[in-house]
Amino acid sequence: MKFPGLTTLGLIALITIAVSSVSAQQDSATITKIVAMEKAWNQAFKLRDTKAIDSLLDDSIVLVNDDGSLMSKASFLAAVHSSGSSDDQQVTPESINVKVIHGVAIATGVFRSKGTENGKAFVRRNRFADTWVQKNDTWVCVSASATPILH
Repeated sequence: MKFPGLTTLGLIALITIAVSSVSAQQDSATITKIVAMEKAWNQAFKLRDTKAIDSLLDDSIVLVNDDGSLMSKASFLAAVHSSGSSDDQQVTPESINVKVIHGVAIATGVFRSKGTENGKAFVRRNRFADTWVQKNDTWVCVSASATPILH
């Protein structure tokens, strides 16, 4: 099939634009999905819903706590399960940004937690970085870390 006035370079440019547009739409859908999953994780944590958290985390996830300690998925779920729930407990995202690079989604942002610990009220802010990958058509978090914001 011939297109008058359309050079090979012009055809390549049109194909590149079309592919870029599809890729941008897929990235936008992924970003929306990951932001929703980050919020779902915060809500599940607040409610101590280990079943919901379990579905969001890969079995081999590495969690880096705000004190620098490492946790496996099993130890994290056990800690969530054994912690007491509180009506005033809050885990609220202040910001979430997602970058998609070659099928990997990196979520970064700030969350605030508020509650009681050892009978004392606390409010903490942490910066987080979570890495999500798609496995069997489902996005799961494979790495999560939190760093306290002290200022």
